[in-house]
Amino acid sequence: MSATLRRHTALALARAMLAGPRAADGLAARMRACLGSAQARWLRPLAERCARLPGEHWRRLTPRALATLVERDAGYAQAWGDDEPVPMVRRYLLGARPSMRPPPLGLDRCHVPDWPDAAALAAGLGLSPGGLWRLARSASWQRRVPLVEQHYRCHLLPKRGGGWRLLEVPEPYLMQVQRRLLDSLLDRIPPHEAACAYRRERSVADHARAHAGQPVLLKFDLQDFFASVRASRVHALFATLGYPEAVARDLTALCTVATPEPVLRRLHEDGSISWTQLQRWRDAHLPQGAPTSAALANLCAFRLDLRLDGLARALGARYTRYADDLVLSGPRHLADARMRIAAWVGRIAMEEGFALQHRKTRCLTAGRRQSVCGIVVNAHANLARDEFDRLKAMLHRCVVDGPSTQNRERHAHWRELLHGRVAWAAQLNAAKAQRLQRLLERIDWSR
Repeated sequence: MSATLRRHTALALARAMLAGPRAADGLAARMRACLGSAQARWLRPLAERCARLPGEHWRRLTPRALATLVERDAGYAQAWGDDEPVPMVRRYLLGARPSMRPPPLGLDRCHVPDWPDAAALAAGLGLSPGGLWRLARSASWQRRVPLVEQHYRCHLLPKRGGGWRLLEVPEPYLMQVQRRLLDSLLDRIPPHEAACAYRRERSVADHARAHAGQPVLLKFDLQDFFASVRASRVHALFATLGYPEAVARDLTALCTVATPEPVLRRLHEDGSISWTQLQRWRDAHLPQGAPTSAALANLCAFRLDLRLDGLARALGARYTRYADDLVLSGPRHLADARMRIAAWVGRIAMEEGFALQHRKTRCLTAGRRQSVCGIVVNAHANLARDEFDRLKAMLHRCVVDGPSTQNRERHAHWRELLHGRVAWAAQLNAAKAQRLQRLLERIDWSR
Protein backbone atom coordinates (compact mmCIF):
# COMPACT_ATOMS: atom_id res chain seq x y z
CA MET A 1 0.00 0.00 0.00
CA SER A 2 1.03 3.59 -0.57
CA ALA A 3 3.13 5.15 2.19
CA THR A 4 1.18 8.37 1.64
CA LEU A 5 -2.13 6.60 2.36
CA ARG A 6 -0.67 5.10 5.54
CA ARG A 7 0.50 8.53 6.65
CA HIS A 8 -2.86 10.19 5.96
CA THR A 9 -4.67 7.44 7.85
CA ALA A 10 -2.29 7.83 10.80
CA LEU A 11 -2.88 11.60 10.78
CA ALA A 12 -6.66 11.06 10.85
CA LEU A 13 -6.30 8.69 13.81
CA ALA A 14 -4.01 11.13 15.59
CA ARG A 15 -6.48 14.00 15.18
CA ALA A 16 -9.27 11.75 16.45
CA MET A 17 -7.28 10.85 19.56
CA LEU A 18 -6.40 14.48 20.26
CA ALA A 19 -10.04 15.54 19.90
CA GLY A 20 -10.90 14.41 23.45
CA PRO A 21 -9.60 13.36 26.87
CA ARG A 22 -6.61 11.06 27.26
CA ALA A 23 -8.37 7.91 28.50
CA ALA A 24 -7.94 4.50 26.87
CA ASP A 25 -11.69 3.95 26.38
CA GLY A 26 -12.19 7.35 24.81
CA LEU A 27 -9.13 7.07 22.57
CA ALA A 28 -10.24 3.66 21.27
CA ALA A 29 -13.84 4.83 20.74
CA ARG A 30 -12.76 7.89 18.74
CA MET A 31 -10.40 5.83 16.58
CA ARG A 32 -13.20 3.32 15.86
CA ALA A 33 -15.50 6.21 14.94
CA CYS A 34 -12.81 7.53 12.62
CA LEU A 35 -12.41 4.19 10.83
CA GLY A 36 -16.06 3.19 11.12
CA SER A 37 -14.99 -0.29 12.24
CA ALA A 38 -15.14 -2.14 15.56
CA GLN A 39 -13.25 -5.18 14.28
CA ALA A 40 -9.70 -3.78 14.34
CA ARG A 41 -8.05 -5.66 17.19
CA TRP A 42 -5.01 -3.38 17.26
CA LEU A 43 -6.97 -0.24 18.21
CA ARG A 44 -7.37 -1.05 21.90
CA PRO A 45 -3.67 -1.86 22.58
CA LEU A 46 -2.67 1.29 20.69
CA ALA A 47 -5.10 3.38 22.77
CA GLU A 48 -3.74 1.89 26.01
CA ARG A 49 -0.14 2.64 25.02
CA CYS A 50 -1.05 6.24 24.18
CA ALA A 51 -2.96 6.62 27.45
CA ARG A 52 0.19 5.62 29.37
CA LEU A 53 2.26 8.44 27.86
CA PRO A 54 3.45 10.99 30.44
CA GLY A 55 1.08 13.91 30.85
CA GLU A 56 3.66 16.52 29.85
CA HIS A 57 4.49 14.50 26.73
CA TRP A 58 0.82 14.16 25.78
CA ARG A 59 0.10 17.88 26.23
CA ARG A 60 2.91 18.78 23.85
CA LEU A 61 2.03 16.25 21.14
CA THR A 62 1.10 17.64 17.73
CA PRO A 63 -1.02 15.66 15.24
CA ARG A 64 2.09 15.01 13.14
CA ALA A 65 4.11 13.75 16.11
CA LEU A 66 1.29 11.49 17.30
CA ALA A 67 0.79 10.20 13.74
CA THR A 68 4.45 9.17 13.72
CA LEU A 69 3.86 7.18 16.92
CA VAL A 70 0.83 5.52 15.28
CA GLU A 71 2.89 4.56 12.23
CA ARG A 72 5.52 2.94 14.47
CA ASP A 73 2.92 0.81 16.24
CA ALA A 74 3.36 -2.88 15.41
CA GLY A 75 -0.40 -3.51 15.25
CA TYR A 76 -0.94 -0.62 12.86
CA ALA A 77 1.88 -1.88 10.62
CA GLN A 78 0.37 -5.39 10.55
CA ALA A 79 -3.02 -3.96 9.63
CA TRP A 80 -1.56 -3.03 6.24
CA GLY A 81 -0.53 -6.60 5.53
CA ASP A 82 -2.12 -8.84 2.94
CA ASP A 83 -4.09 -10.87 5.50
CA GLU A 84 -5.72 -7.93 7.27
CA PRO A 85 -8.49 -5.51 6.22
CA VAL A 86 -6.87 -2.23 5.27
CA PRO A 87 -7.83 0.68 7.60
CA MET A 88 -10.00 3.18 5.77
CA VAL A 89 -10.94 6.59 7.13
CA ARG A 90 -14.73 7.05 7.20
CA ARG A 91 -14.96 10.34 9.07
CA TYR A 92 -12.60 12.98 10.48
CA LEU A 93 -12.84 13.97 14.12
CA LEU A 94 -11.44 17.41 14.79
CA GLY A 95 -10.63 18.85 18.18
CA ALA A 96 -11.44 22.24 19.61
CA ARG A 97 -9.94 25.45 18.31
CA PRO A 98 -6.12 25.31 18.56
CA SER A 99 -4.69 26.95 21.64
CA MET A 100 -1.29 27.66 23.11
CA ARG A 101 0.32 24.78 24.96
CA PRO A 102 2.29 25.44 28.15
CA PRO A 103 6.03 26.00 27.55
CA PRO A 104 8.46 23.37 28.83
CA LEU A 105 9.85 23.44 32.33
CA GLY A 106 12.47 26.13 32.69
CA LEU A 107 10.80 28.45 30.20
CA ASP A 108 7.51 28.92 32.04
CA ARG A 109 8.61 32.40 33.22
CA CYS A 110 9.53 33.72 29.77
CA HIS A 111 6.00 35.05 29.05
CA VAL A 112 5.86 34.36 25.33
CA PRO A 113 3.09 36.12 23.35
CA ASP A 114 -0.27 34.37 23.13
CA TRP A 115 -0.70 33.61 19.42
CA PRO A 116 -3.12 30.63 19.21
CA ASP A 117 -3.91 31.10 15.51
CA ALA A 118 -2.77 32.91 12.38
CA ALA A 119 -5.10 35.86 12.98
CA ALA A 120 -3.61 36.48 16.42
CA LEU A 121 -0.08 36.13 15.00
CA ALA A 122 -0.80 38.63 12.23
CA ALA A 123 -2.27 41.12 14.72
CA GLY A 124 0.67 40.67 17.07
CA LEU A 125 3.15 41.45 14.28
CA GLY A 126 1.15 44.38 12.91
CA LEU A 127 0.06 42.58 9.74
CA SER A 128 -3.21 41.81 8.04
CA PRO A 129 -4.04 38.12 7.48
CA GLY A 130 -3.34 38.63 3.78
CA GLY A 131 -0.02 40.29 4.53
CA LEU A 132 1.02 37.38 6.74
CA TRP A 133 0.09 34.94 3.97
CA ARG A 134 2.24 36.83 1.45
CA LEU A 135 5.28 36.88 3.73
CA ALA A 136 4.95 33.26 4.91
CA ARG A 137 5.14 31.63 1.49
CA SER A 138 6.55 28.13 1.12
CA ALA A 139 10.16 27.26 0.34
CA SER A 140 9.17 25.88 -3.07
CA TRP A 141 7.71 29.27 -3.96
CA GLN A 142 10.91 30.99 -2.85
CA ARG A 143 13.03 28.73 -5.02
CA ARG A 144 11.13 29.27 -8.26
CA VAL A 145 9.88 32.87 -8.10
CA PRO A 146 11.93 35.47 -10.06
CA LEU A 147 14.57 37.34 -8.08
CA VAL A 148 12.74 40.67 -8.41
CA GLU A 149 9.75 39.20 -6.55
CA GLN A 150 11.75 37.69 -3.69
CA HIS A 151 11.47 38.95 -0.11
CA TYR A 152 15.27 38.78 0.22
CA ARG A 153 18.17 40.37 -1.63
CA CYS A 154 21.30 38.22 -2.06
CA HIS A 155 24.75 39.80 -1.75
CA LEU A 156 28.03 37.99 -2.42
CA LEU A 157 30.94 39.23 -0.32
CA PRO A 158 34.51 38.00 -0.93
CA LYS A 159 36.13 36.02 1.88
CA ARG A 160 39.71 36.61 3.00
CA GLY A 161 40.70 33.05 2.18
CA GLY A 162 38.96 33.04 -1.19
CA GLY A 163 35.43 32.24 -2.26
CA TRP A 164 32.27 34.12 -1.43
CA ARG A 165 30.09 34.74 1.59
CA LEU A 166 26.35 34.78 0.85
CA LEU A 167 24.30 37.42 2.66
CA GLU A 168 20.53 37.08 2.35
CA VAL A 169 19.09 40.38 3.54
CA PRO A 170 15.31 40.75 3.93
CA GLU A 171 13.50 43.60 2.28
CA PRO A 172 12.68 46.51 4.65
CA TYR A 173 9.03 45.48 5.06
CA LEU A 174 10.00 41.94 6.11
CA MET A 175 12.91 43.13 8.25
CA GLN A 176 10.51 45.33 10.20
CA VAL A 177 8.28 42.34 10.93
CA GLN A 178 11.29 40.24 11.95
CA ARG A 179 12.44 42.94 14.36
CA ARG A 180 9.00 42.91 16.01
CA LEU A 181 9.22 39.13 16.32
CA LEU A 182 12.71 39.44 17.82
CA ASP A 183 11.60 42.02 20.40
CA SER A 184 8.30 40.41 21.35
CA LEU A 185 9.35 36.73 21.44
CA LEU A 186 12.91 35.64 20.69
CA ASP A 187 14.70 38.04 23.03
CA ARG A 188 12.65 36.63 25.91
CA ILE A 189 14.06 33.10 25.50
CA PRO A 190 17.52 32.68 27.09
CA PRO A 191 20.13 30.63 25.18
CA HIS A 192 22.68 28.40 26.89
CA GLU A 193 25.11 30.15 29.21
CA ALA A 194 28.04 29.10 27.00
CA ALA A 195 26.70 31.18 24.09
CA CYS A 196 28.40 34.60 24.11
CA ALA A 197 27.28 36.05 20.77
CA TYR A 198 24.11 37.92 19.87
CA ARG A 199 22.83 38.42 23.40
CA ARG A 200 22.57 41.31 25.79
CA GLU A 201 25.35 41.86 28.33
CA ARG A 202 27.63 39.32 26.61
CA SER A 203 30.31 40.03 24.04
CA VAL A 204 33.33 38.60 22.29
CA ALA A 205 35.41 39.95 25.16
CA ASP A 206 33.52 37.69 27.58
CA HIS A 207 34.12 34.79 25.19
CA ALA A 208 37.86 35.48 25.33
CA ARG A 209 38.11 36.19 29.07
CA ALA A 210 36.62 32.78 29.88
CA HIS A 211 39.80 31.18 28.51
CA ALA A 212 42.46 33.60 29.77
CA GLY A 213 45.53 32.09 31.43
CA GLN A 214 44.79 28.48 30.49
CA PRO A 215 47.64 26.07 29.65
CA VAL A 216 45.89 24.68 26.54
CA LEU A 217 43.40 26.19 24.12
CA LEU A 218 41.43 24.06 21.63
CA LYS A 219 39.65 26.00 18.87
CA PHE A 220 37.01 24.67 16.49
CA ASP A 221 34.96 26.32 13.76
CA LEU A 222 31.48 25.40 12.49
CA GLN A 223 30.84 25.38 8.77
CA ASP A 224 27.92 27.45 7.43
CA PHE A 225 26.54 28.10 10.91
CA PHE A 226 23.30 29.83 9.86
CA ALA A 227 22.63 27.72 6.78
CA SER A 228 23.01 24.55 8.90
CA VAL A 229 19.93 25.50 10.94
CA ARG A 230 17.12 24.17 8.79
CA ALA A 231 13.47 25.15 8.83
CA SER A 232 12.50 21.86 10.48
CA ARG A 233 14.60 22.74 13.53
CA VAL A 234 13.17 26.25 13.69
CA HIS A 235 9.64 24.80 13.44
CA ALA A 236 10.44 22.40 16.31
CA LEU A 237 11.65 25.33 18.42
CA PHE A 238 8.41 27.29 17.96
CA ALA A 239 6.36 24.15 18.62
CA THR A 240 8.36 23.56 21.81
CA LEU A 241 7.48 27.09 22.95
CA GLY A 242 3.81 26.04 22.82
CA TYR A 243 2.60 27.41 19.49
CA PRO A 244 0.08 25.35 17.48
CA GLU A 245 1.38 23.71 14.34
CA ALA A 246 -0.09 26.24 11.91
CA VAL A 247 1.33 29.19 13.87
CA ALA A 248 4.72 27.50 14.20
CA ARG A 249 4.71 26.94 10.44
CA ASP A 250 4.00 30.63 9.73
CA LEU A 251 6.66 31.76 12.22
CA THR A 252 9.17 29.44 10.58
CA ALA A 253 8.35 30.77 7.11
CA LEU A 254 8.85 34.35 8.34
CA CYS A 255 12.36 33.54 9.60
CA THR A 256 13.77 31.14 6.99
CA VAL A 257 14.56 31.30 3.29
CA ALA A 258 15.36 28.88 0.47
CA THR A 259 18.09 30.38 -1.70
CA PRO A 260 16.85 30.93 -5.28
CA GLU A 261 18.23 28.64 -7.96
CA PRO A 262 19.92 31.42 -10.02
CA VAL A 263 22.03 32.39 -6.99
CA LEU A 264 22.96 28.76 -6.28
CA ARG A 265 23.86 28.25 -9.93
CA ARG A 266 26.17 31.27 -9.85
CA LEU A 267 27.94 30.02 -6.72
CA HIS A 268 28.23 26.47 -8.02
CA GLU A 269 29.60 27.52 -11.42
CA ASP A 270 32.11 29.79 -9.70
CA GLY A 271 33.32 26.84 -7.62
CA SER A 272 32.77 28.77 -4.38
CA ILE A 273 30.68 26.12 -2.62
CA SER A 274 30.65 22.35 -2.40
CA TRP A 275 27.75 20.11 -3.30
CA THR A 276 26.92 19.69 0.42
CA GLN A 277 26.79 23.44 0.94
CA LEU A 278 24.61 23.75 -2.14
CA GLN A 279 22.03 21.42 -0.57
CA ARG A 280 22.11 23.36 2.71
CA TRP A 281 21.19 26.58 0.95
CA ARG A 282 18.66 24.94 -1.35
CA ASP A 283 16.64 23.80 1.69
CA ALA A 284 14.90 26.43 3.80
CA HIS A 285 17.39 27.73 6.40
CA LEU A 286 18.23 30.73 8.55
CA PRO A 287 19.40 33.60 6.32
CA GLN A 288 22.60 35.36 7.30
CA GLY A 289 21.40 38.94 7.28
CA ALA A 290 17.99 38.66 8.96
CA PRO A 291 17.64 40.19 12.47
CA THR A 292 15.99 37.02 13.81
CA SER A 293 18.66 34.59 12.60
CA ALA A 294 21.20 35.19 15.36
CA ALA A 295 18.76 34.59 18.22
CA LEU A 296 17.24 31.56 16.49
CA ALA A 297 20.67 30.08 15.77
CA ASN A 298 21.62 30.40 19.45
CA LEU A 299 18.38 28.76 20.58
CA CYS A 300 18.62 25.96 18.02
CA ALA A 301 22.21 25.30 19.12
CA PHE A 302 21.14 24.82 22.75
CA ARG A 303 21.67 21.05 22.69
CA LEU A 304 25.05 21.51 20.98
CA ASP A 305 26.14 23.89 23.75
CA LEU A 306 24.70 21.63 26.43
CA ARG A 307 26.59 18.56 25.21
CA LEU A 308 29.89 20.35 24.58
CA ASP A 309 29.68 22.03 27.98
CA GLY A 310 29.17 18.58 29.51
CA LEU A 311 32.16 17.25 27.57
CA ALA A 312 34.30 20.15 28.79
CA ARG A 313 33.29 19.59 32.40
CA ALA A 314 34.11 15.88 32.12
CA LEU A 315 37.58 16.86 30.89
CA GLY A 316 38.09 19.48 33.60
CA ALA A 317 37.94 22.21 30.96
CA ARG A 318 35.88 25.30 30.06
CA TYR A 319 33.68 25.79 26.99
CA THR A 320 32.17 28.84 25.30
CA ARG A 321 30.84 29.58 21.83
CA TYR A 322 30.78 32.83 19.91
CA ALA A 323 28.57 32.21 16.84
CA ASP A 324 30.47 29.54 14.90
CA ASP A 325 33.66 29.79 17.01
CA LEU A 326 33.95 26.99 19.60
CA VAL A 327 36.67 27.09 22.28
CA LEU A 328 37.63 24.58 24.98
CA SER A 329 40.45 25.40 27.38
CA GLY A 330 41.95 23.75 30.41
CA PRO A 331 44.82 21.65 31.79
CA ARG A 332 47.81 20.35 29.86
CA HIS A 333 46.35 16.88 29.30
CA LEU A 334 44.01 18.41 26.71
CA ALA A 335 46.96 18.75 24.33
CA ASP A 336 47.77 15.04 24.58
CA ALA A 337 44.12 14.10 23.97
CA ARG A 338 43.47 16.73 21.28
CA MET A 339 42.79 14.20 18.51
CA ARG A 340 40.23 12.31 20.57
CA ILE A 341 38.64 15.54 21.76
CA ALA A 342 38.41 16.79 18.17
CA ALA A 343 36.69 13.52 17.22
CA TRP A 344 34.21 13.89 20.10
CA VAL A 345 33.47 17.52 19.23
CA GLY A 346 33.03 16.63 15.55
CA ARG A 347 30.68 13.77 16.37
CA ILE A 348 28.56 15.90 18.71
CA ALA A 349 28.37 18.68 16.13
CA MET A 350 27.33 16.22 13.42
CA GLU A 351 24.65 14.65 15.60
CA GLU A 352 23.26 18.12 16.32
CA GLY A 353 23.07 19.03 12.63
CA PHE A 354 26.31 20.99 12.30
CA ALA A 355 29.71 20.27 10.76
CA LEU A 356 33.24 21.31 11.74
CA GLN A 357 35.72 22.96 9.41
CA HIS A 358 38.57 20.65 10.37
CA ARG A 359 41.20 22.74 8.62
CA LYS A 360 40.51 25.50 11.18
CA THR A 361 40.93 23.27 14.24
CA ARG A 362 43.80 24.53 16.40
CA CYS A 363 45.60 23.45 19.57
CA LEU A 364 47.43 26.39 21.22
CA THR A 365 49.62 25.94 24.27
CA ALA A 366 50.87 28.58 26.69
CA GLY A 367 54.29 28.58 24.99
CA ARG A 368 52.90 30.42 21.95
CA ARG A 369 50.44 33.24 21.41
CA GLN A 370 46.92 32.13 22.29
CA SER A 371 44.14 34.15 20.72
CA VAL A 372 40.34 33.91 20.74
CA CYS A 373 38.60 35.88 17.99
CA GLY A 374 41.69 38.07 17.63
CA ILE A 375 42.05 38.71 21.39
CA VAL A 376 45.24 37.50 23.07
CA VAL A 377 44.45 35.44 26.19
CA ASN A 378 47.83 34.05 27.36
CA ALA A 379 47.69 35.84 30.71
CA HIS A 380 44.53 37.94 30.42
CA ALA A 381 42.36 39.24 27.60
CA ASN A 382 44.43 41.83 25.76
CA LEU A 383 44.78 43.53 22.41
CA ALA A 384 47.43 41.95 20.21
CA ARG A 385 50.69 43.90 20.29
CA ASP A 386 50.95 44.26 16.51
CA GLU A 387 47.35 45.49 16.30
CA PHE A 388 48.01 48.04 19.06
CA ASP A 389 51.15 49.24 17.30
CA ARG A 390 49.35 49.66 13.96
CA LEU A 391 46.51 51.61 15.56
CA LYS A 392 48.95 53.81 17.48
CA ALA A 393 50.94 54.54 14.32
CA MET A 394 47.76 55.38 12.40
CA LEU A 395 46.60 57.80 15.09
CA HIS A 396 50.05 59.42 15.16
CA ARG A 397 49.93 59.98 11.38
CA CYS A 398 46.43 61.42 11.76
CA VAL A 399 47.84 63.96 14.24
CA VAL A 400 50.82 64.85 12.03
CA ASP A 401 49.35 64.70 8.52
CA GLY A 402 45.61 65.00 9.14
CA PRO A 403 42.97 62.25 9.47
CA SER A 404 41.99 62.30 5.80
CA THR A 405 45.45 61.04 4.78
CA GLN A 406 44.91 57.77 6.66
CA ASN A 407 41.40 57.13 5.35
CA ARG A 408 42.64 55.18 2.36
CA GLU A 409 39.47 53.12 1.99
CA ARG A 410 37.28 56.24 2.03
CA HIS A 411 35.10 55.31 5.01
CA ALA A 412 32.12 57.65 5.26
CA HIS A 413 32.29 57.71 9.08
CA TRP A 414 36.05 57.71 9.59
CA ARG A 415 35.95 59.68 12.83
CA GLU A 416 33.41 57.34 14.43
CA LEU A 417 35.41 54.34 13.22
CA LEU A 418 38.58 55.53 14.98
CA HIS A 419 36.65 56.31 18.16
CA GLY A 420 35.19 52.80 18.07
CA ARG A 421 38.59 51.15 17.66
CA VAL A 422 39.99 53.08 20.61
CA ALA A 423 36.94 52.20 22.72
CA TRP A 424 37.42 48.54 21.83
CA ALA A 425 41.05 48.70 22.94
CA ALA A 426 39.92 50.31 26.22
CA GLN A 427 37.63 47.32 26.93
CA LEU A 428 40.61 44.98 26.78
CA ASN A 429 43.41 47.10 28.28
CA ALA A 430 42.39 50.43 29.77
CA ALA A 431 45.97 51.45 30.68
CA LYS A 432 47.37 51.01 27.16
CA ALA A 433 44.27 52.58 25.63
CA GLN A 434 44.95 55.86 27.48
CA ARG A 435 47.86 56.50 25.13
CA LEU A 436 45.60 55.96 22.17
CA GLN A 437 42.97 58.24 23.67
CA ARG A 438 45.48 61.06 24.10
CA LEU A 439 46.48 60.77 20.43
CA LEU A 440 42.82 60.72 19.41
CA GLU A 441 42.15 63.94 21.30
CA ARG A 442 45.02 65.69 19.48
CA ILE A 443 43.62 65.03 15.99
CA ASP A 444 42.50 68.14 14.08
CA TRP A 445 39.38 66.91 12.26
CA SER A 446 39.17 70.04 10.12
CA ARG A 447 42.27 69.01 8.12
